[in-house]
Amino acid sequence: MNPDLDLTIERVIRAPRATVWKAWTDPERFAKWFLPAPMVCRVDRLEAHAGGGLVTRMSEDGVRFVPHIDASFLLVEENTRIVYTNAIDSSWRPMNPEPVALTAEIILRDHPDGTDYQAIVRHGDPASRARHEEMGFFEGWGTVTKQLAEVAEQ
Repeated sequence: MNPDLDLTIERVIRAPRATVWKAWTDPERFAKWFLPAPMVCRVDRLEAHAGGGLVTRMSEDGVRFVPHIDASFLLVEENTRIVYTNAIDSSWRPMNPEPVALTAEIILRDHPDGTDYQAIVRHGDPASRARHEEMGFFEGWGTVTKQLAEVAEQ
C-alpha cells in the first residue's frame, strides 16, 4: 500500500469468508449493498472471473436507472481476493472514467470473529487519490462496507 496513492477501508465482518464472498459474487446479494442506501443498485453484469465484466446502474427513486460502473475483473481468487478496475471497461476498452480511475483490491482473511475484510483502492496519481478522498471516499466506501456486513451477517 502506498499512502500517497491508495485509500483503504478495513472491517471485521461477523460471517464466514464464503458468505462474504457470496455477497460479492452473487448479483442479487451484491445489488443489496454496493451503493449507499437509499440509492438502489441494479446489476447488469457480474462475471466474477479474471476478464469478466462488472456493470451496474444506480437509481435514486428505484425507477430511473443511470450508469454507475463499467469495469473489468483483473484477478479473482475464490474466497480470498478480488481485483477490479474501471480503467478498462467490461468490453476491455481503455477508459478515462469520471470522477476517478481506480483499481480496487478486496482481500478476505479468516478472523476469530468471522472475516477480516480489507478494500485497497489504488489511484494513478496523488491528485486522483486526493480527489476521491475529498468526494467522500471514507463515508461512501465505509457505508457500503457496513451494508455488505449487514447482508453477510443475516
